Amino acid sequence: MSSFTPTALVLTALALLSPFVSFGQQQLTLQEAIRIGLAQNYDIRIADKQDDIAANNVTYGNAGFLPRVDARATRLFSENNSRQEFKAREPVTRTGATSNNLNYSVNLSWTIFDGLGMFINYERLTALEKSGKLFTRQTVENTVADISDAYYEVVRQGRRMQAIQDAITISEQRVELARAQYEVGVSAKVEILRAQVDYNADRSELLRQEESLQNAKITLNQLLGRDPDITFTVSDGIEVDATLNYGQMDNGLLAANPLLLRLQLNREIATLDIRSVQASRFPVVGVTSAYNFNRSETDPLNDFQPQFNRNLGYNYGLTVSLPIFNGFNTNRLAQNARITLETTTLQLQQEENRLQADLAKAYSQYANRLKLLELEESNVTLAKENAEIALERYRLGLLNAIELREAQRNQLLAENRLIDIRYEAKTSETELRRLSGSLLQ
Repeated sequence: MSSFTPTALVLTALALLSPFVSFGQQQLTLQEAIRIGLAQNYDIRIADKQDDIAANNVTYGNAGFLPRVDARATRLFSENNSRQEFKAREPVTRTGATSNNLNYSVNLSWTIFDGLGMFINYERLTALEKSGKLFTRQTVENTVADISDAYYEVVRQGRRMQAIQDAITISEQRVELARAQYEVGVSAKVEILRAQVDYNADRSELLRQEESLQNAKITLNQLLGRDPDITFTVSDGIEVDATLNYGQMDNGLLAANPLLLRLQLNREIATLDIRSVQASRFPVVGVTSAYNFNRSETDPLNDFQPQFNRNLGYNYGLTVSLPIFNGFNTNRLAQNARITLETTTLQLQQEENRLQADLAKAYSQYANRLKLLELEESNVTLAKENAEIALERYRLGLLNAIELREAQRNQLLAENRLIDIRYEAKTSETELRRLSGSLLQ
């Protein structure tokens, strides 16, 4: 058949499609992918910026410890027309009377006691900074988990492609055998046609798999924050850690999970808000001081009004303000703060319950996949042996094409099941580490 591609050309084409053969492409390891993602992932970079803002807010000035000093200066000019009438003298009329005034001052105000509110504010700012760092850590862990899953998805799709290529090799041999048998007169042409149809079907499946592999690479490039068209190759194996212990992970959940730690901080912040409201009931004592300079020049309207005036000096003293009644707003704020504390406590308990359930489900899937992994590895060995025997029997004319095709498809299905189970076991392992806060370790 003139349209049939020779073996050498087909193998060359399949090699070019293979994800495990690099022709000038970057070899990307999981560690390198994580390193790139930590440096370039947009979610992590945004979280870092928010973390910087929270860190910048932790200052004594922002908490209210430091004094405030303001300087102010004004220069005013005026021109007026006036008329003054008196009972015992003639009216006085002035046109274009000018004046100018210069004033500047430096004012200091410093709160030295506010019911310890400034100390509470500083604690609150520190807690918010810690919460920001935990959010960044949570973002990093989620991103690392996503990168790991996406990386192994590329590996999985690549392994699927390799399995299809192996199937194509068998299909190609079948076409050659059918053709040889037809040429010596022991087989009908329909066998060649049937073998060619199956061979083309396998090649079509390979093209679809190539698309799935390319999409998986695009997704990984997106998580790494780089051009989606960058080409690379990955490792061809997925190693699953079969030693994870559920009890240890469950015990470390509260101590290591960043989301739970953030909710614990939210509860502490709610407690600080209650203390802040209580502090607002105390008097506020402050120090005030100012230096003032004032100079004015005026066209006097009469002999008793000065033409030039200048004042300069300073003042200082204490100010005390005591809240007496503000429409029960302080009581309202105190009630809301206590409700917020109760709400954050419930949220912490709810999230703890959800994470424990997620951890239990993830471990159940992980343990199940380990069992399936052992079973499917055995199945693949059997399916490969069966396919080899079937091909040899087909060579000897002891097996028909339908039976050979079935053995071939069974091998492909077994290999795909093994690939999927290995991938699912690895993602379950990653999820267990993420939930327990041990992924970055």
